[in-house]
Amino acid sequence: MTDSLPAEAKGRGRPWLHIALFFITLITTTVAGALQNGVDPISDPSQIFSGLPFAMTLMAILLVHEMGHFLMSRYHGVRATLPYFIPAPSFIGTFGAFIKMKSSPPDRRSLFDVGAAGPLAGLVLAVPAVVIGLQLSTISRDEGTAGGVTLGSSLLLSFLSRATLGLLPDEANIVMHPIGFAGWIGLLVTAMNLLPVGQLDGGHVIYALFGRKAVWISRSALALILALGLMRLWDGWLIWGLLLLVMGVRHPPPLDPHTPLDFKRRVVAWLTLAIMAVTFIPVPFSVQEPKAPKERLMPTPATPPVEARVNGGFL
Repeated sequence: MTDSLPAEAKGRGRPWLHIALFFITLITTTVAGALQNGVDPISDPSQIFSGLPFAMTLMAILLVHEMGHFLMSRYHGVRATLPYFIPAPSFIGTFGAFIKMKSSPPDRRSLFDVGAAGPLAGLVLAVPAVVIGLQLSTISRDEGTAGGVTLGSSLLLSFLSRATLGLLPDEANIVMHPIGFAGWIGLLVTAMNLLPVGQLDGGHVIYALFGRKAVWISRSALALILALGLMRLWDGWLIWGLLLLVMGVRHPPPLDPHTPLDFKRRVVAWLTLAIMAVTFIPVPFSVQEPKAPKERLMPTPATPPVEARVNGGFL
């Protein structure tokens, strides 16, 4: 994600803060990965390193995403900070990362390059992580379940899982390897950042494509996100929508808001929006009551009764 600031915004860099946040987030994601494995890092600290496969994969995806923004900003002469990682006491250990743009992009072409570079770079790692994770997963059969967290599906996830594992019987139980679960989160982060709203990566892309007219797309997309939340498909959409509403749907213009994208960038821009469509997960997470399962996906061998299953159509 990128957060744009006015061109006159100044300030000294604080590299120590970025480094500290990175390592704190590495610790929290490692703890989260260990907990997903059913390890209590307090009672058995020696087992905390079992969370490293999840943590290292997720941190690599987030780092590559943000460095895509940062390096493209440097290429176009846009002042930007190093990535800020956000540690969190959540079951994945982080709320993601972002950079701040401290000067305006020269034109819509540079704005597009900066906005699209992050999600495209992150996707390069997230897709192989899902494939490798599926290959390392354990497939078993189980006639019942204690219930748990269901991981949502997208068109891309469905394709990758079928291409990797083929068709599985209804009673298939896939215990997802931590690397694959981190890749799944990476794809979710890609989709959420590519939503065409405000100053999200997708907001940069549509402003680069349509200029000031992009505000109408941004408003429509925000209304859809809020509607998904109000329909209780996933409560996170309501929180995300309200946050975006506070951030605003209007995109600040680059220094030259008139020069349109060239043909190659227009093609890549539409491909980027297509990536958002195929990675979008309407219901990322849901809690299921105990029942006889169909196809299931667990991000890690979790301690009972925690169990994550996938919605029908993923595998």
